[in-house]
Amino acid sequence: MENQNILIRVATSEDKKHATTITNEMESSAKARGTGIAKRSPEYLEAKIDEGKAVIALTKEGVWVGFCYIETWSHGEYVANSGLVVAADFRKSGIAKAIKKRIFDLSREKYPDAKIFGLTTGLAVMKINSDLGYEPVTYSELTQDEAFWAGCKSCVNYEILMSKERKNCMCTAMLYDPKDHYEPEETKDFFSKKSKVLERLQQIKQWKFLKPFLKKEKTENGAGKNKSLIQLFFNL
Repeated sequence: MENQNILIRVATSEDKKHATTITNEMESSAKARGTGIAKRSPEYLEAKIDEGKAVIALTKEGVWVGFCYIETWSHGEYVANSGLVVAADFRKSGIAKAIKKRIFDLSREKYPDAKIFGLTTGLAVMKINSDLGYEPVTYSELTQDEAFWAGCKSCVNYEILMSKERKNCMCTAMLYDPKDHYEPEETKDFFSKKSKVLERLQQIKQWKFLKPFLKKEKTENGAGKNKSLIQLFFNL
């Protein structure tokens, strides 16, 4: 696939040379946004490439542009498209959406019966997911595989996740169920109508979830008393 002189394809062994650059960009991008991210090593990304579970974007000259990979959980019942990142010089050009579409198609090819899910703090990624047919869901509808949640330990928001008993966090959960899903046009329209609500949801999360940790003396009073904001979103 080509987009503005950019090739988007399944990554091959020769692409492993970009692994360190990609992991560094993942971390710096998360810091710039002020959000958390589960850290991954270059070796981890290289393993995904060897398994044929990664998509990379490059210019025709071989300059790295973007990346995303597949993770599987609960014996293949759940699939996550993780680590979506685009180099700073190529952002806001539609590349992220194109990469996400390619990794989604690859996931459907490799795991046609799996539920595809994602956790994100970014409205742009939520929109891309909605365009593919993902729906916002509660955390209870995601995999309960301990290995998945262990991957959140390196996220700066892990303490928040555990304080909420893994029922909520800064991220919004989204899911595509091949056996029971809306068509992409329906979820795309839904996101368009609810985008302001989602934006407000993220603001409320930042205020509700971060406040107890910024003001430790109020932690005890704030713990466990917040209604699930994802559920609040559904009720609006």
